Amino acid sequence: MHDASKIRNVAIIAHIDHGKTTLIDAIFRATRTFRDNAQIEERVMDGLSLERERGITIKAKHCSVDWNGYRINIVDTPGHADFSGEVERVLSMVDSVLLLVDANEGPMPQTRYVLMRALRLGLRPIVVVNKVDRPNATPESALDRTFDLFIELGANDEQCDFPVLYGSGLNGWMVRDRSEIEGGEKRGMQELFETLVEFVPPPRVETDKPPLMQVSTLTWSDYLGRIACGRITSGTFRKGMPLAVTHTRWKDHEQSDFEIISRSNETCAHLFITDGLDRHEVEEAEAGEIVWFSGPDEMTLGDTVSSPEYDGAPMKPLDIEEPTVSMFFLVNTGPFAGDEGNAVTLRQIKTRLERETRVDPALRMEDLGRPDGVKVSGRGELHLGILIEEMRREGMEFCVSRPEVITQPGADGGILEPMEELIVDVPEEYQGTVIQKIASRKGELLGMENGGTGTMRLIFRIPTRGLIGYRGEFLTDTRGLGILASRFVGYGPWAGDVVSRSRGSMFSMDSGIATSYSLENLQERGTLFITPGEKIYCGMVVGESARPKDLPCNPAKRKQQTNHRSATKEATVVLDVPRQMTVESSLEWIEDDELVEVTPKSVRIRKGILDPNERKKAENRVNAA
Repeated sequence: MHDASKIRNVAIIAHIDHGKTTLIDAIFRATRTFRDNAQIEERVMDGLSLERERGITIKAKHCSVDWNGYRINIVDTPGHADFSGEVERVLSMVDSVLLLVDANEGPMPQTRYVLMRALRLGLRPIVVVNKVDRPNATPESALDRTFDLFIELGANDEQCDFPVLYGSGLNGWMVRDRSEIEGGEKRGMQELFETLVEFVPPPRVETDKPPLMQVSTLTWSDYLGRIACGRITSGTFRKGMPLAVTHTRWKDHEQSDFEIISRSNETCAHLFITDGLDRHEVEEAEAGEIVWFSGPDEMTLGDTVSSPEYDGAPMKPLDIEEPTVSMFFLVNTGPFAGDEGNAVTLRQIKTRLERETRVDPALRMEDLGRPDGVKVSGRGELHLGILIEEMRREGMEFCVSRPEVITQPGADGGILEPMEELIVDVPEEYQGTVIQKIASRKGELLGMENGGTGTMRLIFRIPTRGLIGYRGEFLTDTRGLGILASRFVGYGPWAGDVVSRSRGSMFSMDSGIATSYSLENLQERGTLFITPGEKIYCGMVVGESARPKDLPCNPAKRKQQTNHRSATKEATVVLDVPRQMTVESSLEWIEDDELVEVTPKSVRIRKGILDPNERKKAENRVNAA
């Protein structure tokens, strides 16, 4: 067991791609957490297959290292704004944060968000200027902009007097003195550990009081059920001890007061602490430690866990921001239902989503009485897209609708919608196109900065609706050289209609097998999503039309047979490579009358109403209304 004075609890926070997970790799190497002959992959903390494929952190993860008798518990947090719900709740477990800033990009939208959360909790950050060995790195400018951000966010004098480290997480070195950057490789991570031990305060604990902690993270095990994680505030937790679990909630939106909803008596069946990356079961853990435990069946994030004799007030509920985007998860009613996976029922969809809402505070599920689906709300397209991808990899088949923003009533009777701050870095020759496109989506240009390297930084305020479906178009407009980042900044007045897609869809009027003969003619009228030999059905979208209106077509049409045939006729057909539609790109592309059909093997786009006659009747009803 570690004395609380020898424990340091710290979270690593930053914008996406600023090097959090890579820095932890370097910390593991410096502390020799793994044996010398162990085969360790890069970004070892990104254990989920989706995290490795996309190069992003989705779930906050815990690890611990030992250095000179100190136990340093580290939390790796996501950098993408859609997963900021993970950041909010784990900050309640730590006593300081390492704020990583890219030496070239400087503070970005998510940097502002995570720093704001840390400062609100009274934490004193340590600033790490990362990637200083990169070309075009400007550590001085990045640090100046970071200090300006501290002032702008209302940091107090103590928080503004932050220690600074310069280094490279990828190459495994950190230095305090900017003049030593050139020879920093020889210093290793020693000065990072010294700074952590010196500036991160030990956890404030009360060892003589009854056991008390708050649930900050939840996960699920098929063997143990629900597993909760939190930092012990007082007392000692022991395996097998009786527990009292108190569930609370805020009384109002101002979060000025909270109330107790329920209180139940449970037992601590298993108790774990983290050693390196692995959880090890222990008999007891003292105040200051971050622990995992199982036993209670019904636990939610923010619950107060104590011994039954604790008679004090429960801890405040965690402050979790509301979701901004919603969509419907529907039963797959297509002709291919069950061919490529498990055609799940509405009850099975609900069960799976309920399990997810218990461990993800930023996710909501509403049963609106529809016989075919439920409404699911989250932080953004990527947040919901990752959930969809996880469910399809579990073998489930279902359909999802187009994402919609969640509005609120205004004080004057108007409608308020979620707004985003959008920061765009683009080569100068593309700035005109980008400004024009974003303006057409109701974006307002707030500022421009010239980076001096042929790149412009554009700052916009734009409705969340305006960003839906724009990311793919942005990459095309900037030839893949642009960088786009956004963060939710609050609600603003409804900005008016936003034209999301300027082109219609090509949808099949027949079922069968797609032929190269038909696709050769169709590709002249738009962009195809399918290849010859693919199974299609009536109402399935097979491509994007070159014109604004939808184009009905027959991709299964065959050439009429005659007595005169060329033996090599079919071999001379030249087809363009079809556009590969992923879950995210499909969600961005579809219109209100279309659905994305998701199976373990395929992602298809289809009309919501497959039958052409029924679809026409529905259109007439809408037009009449």
